Amino acid sequence: MLELIWLIPLLPIVGVAINGLFGNRMSRRAVGLVACGVVAASFLVSLGAVLELAELPEHARFSETEVLGTWLPMGPLADGGEALRVSWGFALDALSAVMVLVVTGVGFLIHVYATGYMEHEDGFARFFVYMNLFMAMMLTLVLGNNMLVTFVGWEGVGLCSYLLIGFFYDRPFDERTGLSCADAGRKAFIVNRIGDFFFIVGMLFLAVTYGTLNYRPLLEAIAGAGPASHGMLVTVGILLFLGACGKSAQIPLYVWLPDAMAGPTPVSALIHAATMVTAGVYMVTRMSGLYAHAPEAMFLVACVGAGTAMFAALMGIAATDIKKVLAYSTVSQLGFMFAAAGTGAYVAAIFHLMTHAFFKALLFLGAGSVIHGLHGEQDITRMGGLKEKMPVTFRTFLIGAIAIAGIVPFAGFFSKDEILWGAWSSGNRAVWAVLAMTAGITAFYMFRLVFLTFYGTFRGDRHAWDHAHESPKSMTVPLMVLALLSFVGGWIGIPKALTGVDVNVFHHWLGPAVVAPHAAEGAHHSTLLELSLMGAALAIAGAGIGFAWHVYRRSEGLADALAKGFGPAYTLVRNLFWVDELYEAWILKPFYRVSRWFTGFDKWVVDGLVNASGIVTEITGQIVKLFQTGYVRNYALAILIGAIAVVYFFVTL
Repeated sequence: MLELIWLIPLLPIVGVAINGLFGNRMSRRAVGLVACGVVAASFLVSLGAVLELAELPEHARFSETEVLGTWLPMGPLADGGEALRVSWGFALDALSAVMVLVVTGVGFLIHVYATGYMEHEDGFARFFVYMNLFMAMMLTLVLGNNMLVTFVGWEGVGLCSYLLIGFFYDRPFDERTGLSCADAGRKAFIVNRIGDFFFIVGMLFLAVTYGTLNYRPLLEAIAGAGPASHGMLVTVGILLFLGACGKSAQIPLYVWLPDAMAGPTPVSALIHAATMVTAGVYMVTRMSGLYAHAPEAMFLVACVGAGTAMFAALMGIAATDIKKVLAYSTVSQLGFMFAAAGTGAYVAAIFHLMTHAFFKALLFLGAGSVIHGLHGEQDITRMGGLKEKMPVTFRTFLIGAIAIAGIVPFAGFFSKDEILWGAWSSGNRAVWAVLAMTAGITAFYMFRLVFLTFYGTFRGDRHAWDHAHESPKSMTVPLMVLALLSFVGGWIGIPKALTGVDVNVFHHWLGPAVVAPHAAEGAHHSTLLELSLMGAALAIAGAGIGFAWHVYRRSEGLADALAKGFGPAYTLVRNLFWVDELYEAWILKPFYRVSRWFTGFDKWVVDGLVNASGIVTEITGQIVKLFQTGYVRNYALAILIGAIAVVYFFVTL
């Protein structure tokens, strides 16, 4: 199967072609079968390739294939340098193996769910064309054997996110900002382009310096680079991270992701759980060999990650849209992953990426099931008591909430604990403290969501309650599978400190594929300390859940009293720190003013000069043509008048 890895991104393209050409003449069932079938086939090929890869010795777990040979024979980029030749090829190693299984496996479940969720929507075939194209681009990003092929997928998922987020392009989306769904799609597209600019510049630095963009020779060249390259590597590390900030929604480029909720819920699950937003974490981990030589860039990654985790979690406290609460949660959890990468805990970052894909896809699809059962209602202040009406959705959603809160033995506990331990053991105690507090806040707002949605009495209108119902099996079966993964998915990464036996399969699989900084490699701490920190993290998460229960279940009216008590602080959080308004005032409005000035300059100066030269030419032509009649007698008369004028001039001189 290893020689067939090129089929993994190609199979979804087949679905794009079939549904794109014939979808409007096919039944919805046939469209769904094609869309789900090609993703399932990709998953099976991925699984076969990964199993074959696992049979190889640890040092030989790498397979590369060039599909179309040399793509860009660009010649030498510097005097005396070697020619830069970029191949169109794919590669599978331990890191990309984790990603392809997550993307195709979770992506398949989301596709199945979408066949039920989108059953009554217009544009059914168009939706699945976009979904399959998105899968193909994400798999291209993951499997690219060089940075340029990765960038093709990187840009492809950006385009597809624009198409999918703006799928309901004619519908309003956000009353506070006045955005329509089409606006939200454009916002995601533009913000991502800002990050992409930095990615391109970083990539060009590497191409010019090392003459290759293929990951293996590039990272080998970086490993052999001397101290003189330190400044350049730090610069490139920061540039690539800024690119990752756009794709993975980190400060200050996170603003597009909450508005990405404008897309249908399966889109939110696909983008937020397993695919696009994890691309930045994947890329930083892929370039771990570079960051090992750029500790200043790593420090920036850790600080921005921890800051984003806390900042987004605070916004999740006061949000009332069920999908937006999960969106801020995604931004926060991505912050955890970047903080892990920044402290050298790359394995923990990818481990949390995997478990997060399970429980976040589950939570988004559960939210979609609630929205589906309430005929479009998304405000959790207008819900309540739904656990009796939607038992499967409630139970699976509860499992997802426990997992993200980090309660043992659910999946999120193991990956989050490994991140916290990585931060502490690498000496980044401040990062650990911020992440530990954020874990408590996460537990609070997730169970606020559970209590307001499924417990108590229904707060919406009677008609919505009477018609509330459980979702069909096409939607609940994927929920149950994801719930199972959210429960047991972390067991492949159980730390040695917990059992006394080294059973951490995930660490053994991925560890050799990343380059940890020297400080992290040499760190040794006691088992008692690790267990103590683990207990502290559990206690913090438990306190968050307990506080949510106290506020939203035990003491009626306490939530409103706390909101009034916090006054301006609550208003600040409730209005999302007015970040969108600040962007509007400090960036967009000055940009619009400058744009209007340039428009005026172009209209009145540039166009004026061009139009004036045309008018002068036209007038000159009109005058000159008076003398160009084509009659010989007129020319003879002109010569005679001229001759008389000359004679008169000399006579009177």
